[in-house]
Amino acid sequence: MSDAAMQIEDNDAEETMDQGKKRLMPRKADFRMRAHCNPLSDSAFPYPTDPDHVDWSTHYPSFFNMLDDGVLSLNTVEHPVSYDLCTDPTKNGRAGPTVSIADIGCGFGGLLVGLAPIFPSDLILGMEIRDKVTNYVGERIRALRAENPGKYTNISVLRTNSMKSLPNYFRKGQLKKMFFCFPDPHFKKANHRRRIVSVTLLTEYAFFLAIGGRLYTITDVQDLHEWMVDHCNMHPLFRRLTEEELASDPAVGVMFNNTEEGQKVERAQGKKMIAVYERIAG
Repeated sequence: MSDAAMQIEDNDAEETMDQGKKRLMPRKADFRMRAHCNPLSDSAFPYPTDPDHVDWSTHYPSFFNMLDDGVLSLNTVEHPVSYDLCTDPTKNGRAGPTVSIADIGCGFGGLLVGLAPIFPSDLILGMEIRDKVTNYVGERIRALRAENPGKYTNISVLRTNSMKSLPNYFRKGQLKKMFFCFPDPHFKKANHRRRIVSVTLLTEYAFFLAIGGRLYTITDVQDLHEWMVDHCNMHPLFRRLTEEELASDPAVGVMFNNTEEGQKVERAQGKKMIAVYERIAG
């Protein structure tokens, strides 16, 4: 089956609902935009001054004993967020639930949806720089919650530039897992500084990961895989997991099978390359 035919099939599947039920699931075709953005360009959307200005209860209301009214807080043009005021400590992560798993550049949200039932007690956040794609993921999560009461309450998404803004959202040692799935390879040597894995950024990721936390990478580009492995291997705060450790980690299988980009690679009979690292004490 051609990619075009599979896309039509995907869209038809998204539209199919029980008879008499209104379609809730958004269609990807309505949220199309360019595949990648320049993360080093100036971004014209707001950031919180620091994590104290983030209200996680708007993303995960059921974890804060609040009613889910379906209002989306995505930091997009259509669904804006205000970060003007400090938030109550029980809602900004100082004294209450907070994000512990981050999907950096989450795309259309396949990994988030796959991780939700595997880690039901963890708050999982997708971070995406593209406005329309963020809107799609937000509406997808809202539809999943409406169609499956009590489920998918632990996943959310927001628009941000993760290469610049992680300190605005997360505190030291806050995260258990960080995922980097099929990042932009930036093939030109002059653009390698835009790659999401670098010595400087790995030091930042190590700051946010708890000791024992894990950093996951997957790509179908050999050169990028080698780049990420080389940089992680040389960093003193990361240790690569063995094949046995990978086999026992349920997140690895979800990362390998659930992302939209990974499924596209599989249809094209491409090769998916994985490397996972543990945050160690330094």
